[in-house]
Amino acid sequence: MATLIVLALVFVFVALRLWSVLGRRTGHEQSLVKPESVPTVRNVLVKTPDADRAPVVGQEPATSPSAAAGLRAIAAADPQFDLPRFIEGARSAYGMVLEAYWRGDQETLDKLVDSDVASAFAQAIQAREEDGETLDNRLVSIEQAQIDDARIDNGVAHIRIRFEADVAAVTRDRDGNVVAGSLTDAVPTHDVWTFSREIKSPNPNWMLTETDEAI
Repeated sequence: MATLIVLALVFVFVALRLWSVLGRRTGHEQSLVKPESVPTVRNVLVKTPDADRAPVVGQEPATSPSAAAGLRAIAAADPQFDLPRFIEGARSAYGMVLEAYWRGDQETLDKLVDSDVASAFAQAIQAREEDGETLDNRLVSIEQAQIDDARIDNGVAHIRIRFEADVAAVTRDRDGNVVAGSLTDAVPTHDVWTFSREIKSPNPNWMLTETDEAI
């Protein structure tokens, strides 16, 4: 019985020590924040980079069963359509647009998007600057780029992609102090972007026509 009492006292002591180290808040912790997404834009054309890059050999893009018929229709209508190359270009566009937006790099955005989308980005960036906040975000990885839907409407092919990514998100105030987030903790983000292209167009570039957060 004495041994059990001693062990119980030791357990309580250790538990209290762990609480004193791990359970108290010091006032310096930064809560995780959801990465700020790009503005939701629909039915506006945005150029996607790297459309002429070589396809990724041996990599099968993730595709939902509901998109299979649409992808076959697109491939039948456009013999030049290459799915792995398309996915690679879309992944590249996703990273470049996000990072330029987070930096507030309007010059780079102007090169990647058309005037209407550039205007939407400029307004969001201006609002952020007026609040005295900057985003120190970093795209850690794109875990998945899954094709959710594919179709042809009136000679225009549309492919919707769900991006699952990890982002390190930090918000800083006017003085550069961290007010939320952490660069050491990646936060999952989920976006749905739709790329479109006229089947008969000699331009091989796909255009980003919709951006939204995944539900």
